[in-house]
Amino acid sequence: MPVRAKPVAAGLLAVAAVWFIAVNTETVKITLWVVNVSAPLWLILVVTLLVGAVLGKLVSKRRASKKRQ
Repeated sequence: MPVRAKPVAAGLLAVAAVWFIAVNTETVKITLWVVNVSAPLWLILVVTLLVGAVLGKLVSKRRASKKRQ
């Protein structure tokens, strides 16, 4: 059974993301336009990762629907 590149790459990226999030535990201050927020860096990284995944999924669905037309 051949090894597929996409699942392996996705798995490696997931492991790297989890490791990167796990080692960044300090609290950081973020300025969102006019509001300052203090939160653990790991939480900011998780939120950023989730937002990126959702946006990527939406863009890929939109491209797929345009291709079908």
